[in-house]
Amino acid sequence: ATSGSRGRSQSITSITDVSIYQNKQRKSMLSSAATTLLKRTAAPSVLKRTAAPAVGAVRNLNLHEYQSARIMSEMGVNVPFGIPAHTVQQAVDAAEKIGDEDVVIKSQILAGGRGLGKFMDNDDGTPGLQGGVHVIQTSEVHDYASKMLGKTLVTKQSGPAGKPVNTILLAKKMSLAREFYFAIMMDRASGGPIIIACSEGGTSIEDLAEKYPEKIIKVPVDLSEGLTDAKAMQVVEGLTVSGDKDAAMQQIRNLYDLFVKRDCTMVEVNPLAEDTDGNLIAADAKIGFDDNAEFRQYDIFDQRDLSQEDPREVEAGKWDLNYIGLDGNIGCMVNGAGLAMSTMDIISLNGGKPANFLDVGGGATSEQVKAAFEIITSDPHVEAILVNIFGGIMKCDIIAQGIIEASKALDLKVPVVVRLEGTNVEIGKKMLEDSGLALITAEDLDDAAAKAVAAIQ
Repeated sequence: ATSGSRGRSQSITSITDVSIYQNKQRKSMLSSAATTLLKRTAAPSVLKRTAAPAVGAVRNLNLHEYQSARIMSEMGVNVPFGIPAHTVQQAVDAAEKIGDEDVVIKSQILAGGRGLGKFMDNDDGTPGLQGGVHVIQTSEVHDYASKMLGKTLVTKQSGPAGKPVNTILLAKKMSLAREFYFAIMMDRASGGPIIIACSEGGTSIEDLAEKYPEKIIKVPVDLSEGLTDAKAMQVVEGLTVSGDKDAAMQQIRNLYDLFVKRDCTMVEVNPLAEDTDGNLIAADAKIGFDDNAEFRQYDIFDQRDLSQEDPREVEAGKWDLNYIGLDGNIGCMVNGAGLAMSTMDIISLNGGKPANFLDVGGGATSEQVKAAFEIITSDPHVEAILVNIFGGIMKCDIIAQGIIEASKALDLKVPVVVRLEGTNVEIGKKMLEDSGLALITAEDLDDAAAKAVAAIQ
């Protein structure tokens, strides 16, 4: 394997088995019920053409429900009236402004399955609130908001650590007659957007897709043609809409326009509901936005909620490093996406488990290398670090200088295995030898992986 150039938003795949890296819920464009449906209902030929799962740099920004609803409303999509609240008093004021006897209170986290989630137990040991979404009386808002704000909600998609609830949404209770499922995402097989819809929706959409795949409709859209009337009607009929079909088609067009004009990687509405008058309403939505379009979607990217992200990944982004935390104990620092994936594979083949993916790229400075070490060692599970550098654009002596500075500044307590090859490799090795540091050198990648695994046994 060799290293290659990489951009901030590069998608990374491995030609070898990458299933070991799918042990942590990710915020990527393929971590949704929409993808579940696409995979479970795909024809065999489609599955064969699908590349390995992307586990590299995150390619999309996710927003909270209340933020997504605001953007959808601006695009002409029907959404329930709602008011976000960041404090208990704001929640009480919002409920009073809505003015109904009952109100919907919804925790805002960047993970699905909120309704069936559970808040972590309180500091005093009392059980946390069951469920992140409730229909309650307005008089109960103060009590529920107190039990939700500042707490951690754990769902099927959040991972065991859960996500902090810093915002709740107070929404008007709607009279919904039916619930559907609707999503738009990019499809590799068709080479463009694909609309996925189901005449039944709600929290059990994944189970429904597994049991009744025939109820799922998929409508690929040609980007050069856009969403034609015929395809919009195909979606409306697939949803079995009972109201005004022309109005329903317009809602489908508005959702598609949102996907295209706002540079979305995914628009998932679950449920897309029908009220008692037959109107379609996006009752809940999850939207992802392509990082590559940040330069023309500033208003959207300014809404990024860093509290919902791994702080190590946030810090890596500040240094233009690609980092993803995993659950192993051998930290990795590599240049180039392909080499990084190969390094992780060979660690696994030698009986170890990688603790992270970290690509320093082709033009890293010694300061970036030091920052990479700081990020890796911030993981308490890391027991050893493997540095694997193929010096092309990146010179081995720059990496060596960064390793030396990081080792001295951070007073590293874990063994560090270093394999250097390529431009200025002899200079780099000499610098490491003369540093007086207890570094473990390796001749090749397999030797490095074996030494890293042996160092923790």
